[in-house]
Amino acid sequence: MNCLWCEAEQSRNIGWNNFLSLIQPSELCDSCVTNLTFLQDAPSRCAKCSRETAEETCFDCQRWEKRAQGDPLQLNYSVFQYNPFLQEVIAKWKYRGDYVLGELFRPYLRKAFFKKFGKKKKELTAVPIPLSEERLAERGFNQAEMLADFLPVQTKSAFIRIDSEKQSKKSRKERVTAKNPFSLTKKIKTPVLLVDDIYTTGTTLRHASELLIKQGCPQVYALTLIRG
Repeated sequence: MNCLWCEAEQSRNIGWNNFLSLIQPSELCDSCVTNLTFLQDAPSRCAKCSRETAEETCFDCQRWEKRAQGDPLQLNYSVFQYNPFLQEVIAKWKYRGDYVLGELFRPYLRKAFFKKFGKKKKELTAVPIPLSEERLAERGFNQAEMLADFLPVQTKSAFIRIDSEKQSKKSRKERVTAKNPFSLTKKIKTPVLLVDDIYTTGTTLRHASELLIKQGCPQVYALTLIRG
């Protein structure tokens, strides 16, 4: 088996631990795995958004909670910290259309899911953050849908995106103050787990959460690959 990133040959030992836990071994070689920066649990991460901080709840999340209508997002749990290695991987996977490369994230996302949301598995519905039709045509696939399909829960598409402007082109202020770019197409009456690749300001996830909550969804959580 070759590493999905550097293509070096690697031996694969599939033992009872892998089999019983349903967590697949990594598609990366040991050398490439060392390039990943895993986010550590409390007290080094914000309990609400996974940002690295010495505070229990970071300043940004405290501001979200102080809004008149409160924070519609219960919490976001991220797996990795953004670093140069992941920037290269994401660019090749998401922007240059290397769909198969996304498989390297499967075991890490599943492990994070069971760790943080395993007890809620039976009640959660995974909802991927959508791309605009323009972005979907450019890339050929929605990376959030691919990630959601890795999870052992039902997946539903509940939104369409009506704003096609790239988030990467917007400043932080523009992202935080932007109008809601989504339209809800399906009401979901069970707790929802939003799935996306990168959490930057959290505005996108909260826009989606607001629409779900207004239409009767009891709680909204998020699982993201990277905390930017």
